[in-house]
Amino acid sequence: MLRVPTSTALMAALLLFSISASAQSSNEPLKKGYYVVVAAYLDNQESFAKKYADELNAQGKHASYGLDAARKFYYVYLDYYAGFDESIAQMVQVRKETGFGEAWVRIIKDDSVPAETIAVTQPEPKKEPAPSKPISATPAPVQPTQPASVAAPVVATQPASPVEAVKQTMPATPATTDQAIDTSKVVIPNPPAAPVYVPQTLKNTQAFFSMYNATNGTILDGEVEVIDTDRSRLLSKMKANSYISLPDPNSKSGNITLIGSAFGYRKVQHQMNFKNTESDTTKEEIDLIGNYYMVKFDLTRMTKGDIATLYNVYFYNDAAVMLPESKYELNKLLQMMQENPKYRIMLHGHTNGNGRGKIIYVGPAKDFFNITKDDVVKESGSAKELSEARAGTIKEWLISQGINASRIEVKAWGGGRMLHDKNSQHARRNVRVEVEVLQD
Repeated sequence: MLRVPTSTALMAALLLFSISASAQSSNEPLKKGYYVVVAAYLDNQESFAKKYADELNAQGKHASYGLDAARKFYYVYLDYYAGFDESIAQMVQVRKETGFGEAWVRIIKDDSVPAETIAVTQPEPKKEPAPSKPISATPAPVQPTQPASVAAPVVATQPASPVEAVKQTMPATPATTDQAIDTSKVVIPNPPAAPVYVPQTLKNTQAFFSMYNATNGTILDGEVEVIDTDRSRLLSKMKANSYISLPDPNSKSGNITLIGSAFGYRKVQHQMNFKNTESDTTKEEIDLIGNYYMVKFDLTRMTKGDIATLYNVYFYNDAAVMLPESKYELNKLLQMMQENPKYRIMLHGHTNGNGRGKIIYVGPAKDFFNITKDDVVKESGSAKELSEARAGTIKEWLISQGINASRIEVKAWGGGRMLHDKNSQHARRNVRVEVEVLQD
């Protein structure tokens, strides 16, 4: 039952009636007000929202649902209020009920202003047994235009984990030691239901970097560089698809730049403010969800002319044989080539310096990752020949995995394009193979 001041009871009741009726029968956006929300769904999953609301009503709840046009979610809510204080008080009561321990308040300002999420500072609610799963229908597939973080229906009391939401989009293939880890199946739990402060800034609120393929919605394994925008200095490098506390730039403006990257994809850059973060939620790529900010990095594949470095592909000294730990990034390159059969690439080989010396080549058994006494070929040659052999080894490995040889070219540079002095502490970075997209 709604609890509103007597002086406004009739007005609120009429407004609630019109909102509930509209939400149950049309795609009209939610009206201005405060909603005690218990579940969220994609805007193409109205049927799931309706079914969950119906089931809650069958249990004696007062549930309805409606579209948040600004965020493109359907919200299932238990109560609507015209005033802030009433909504917060009711949310506290709802959180005490079994299965609704993380209910939140969604503020709909008007049809043109994005909504807000508000909770109150309070001890973590007592954990209750999880409710029976209210939806048995198969979740809809990920839509290319939607972030991976909300690819599946959310039937819990808080939006689902961004990685867990996409785990059903990939085929179930057995993993082997030679395969890259399928990050789309990794489940990352939501942060605990901790106090939420108002205003919420990056000083008191964690962030989640949701990195995904913009074309098919699958989760990507990448990293985000955090830059102090004012001083143009690197603050930190952080792993994507995890909850983190961002470093304070300690600058006058508080501005930070986030650069998201994953091998085989073009980098994406976003701006945030450490001190006034709530204002950033007006941007399409940033959302405030309960007690964390979600920053979406929708990466697209490399295109013609782009160059990426295989920094995590390593070779034995003086050899064109790769170390076993190179397999992970090699599989990313293989996936890129398999995903787009039109790709043609050039592998650029580089060395540290231009000296001559011995060169160890892959032997007849084509073991690309081990140097064995009886299965290697030892010769002498120039740095340019070594760089060509190393790029050639990667080409041979790709061919062994089913990639047509006509799609791969090799170019040797030796020490002609070193990044650092050959005697510096960073000299090892000169030893690298770069991938250039010739055709996409």
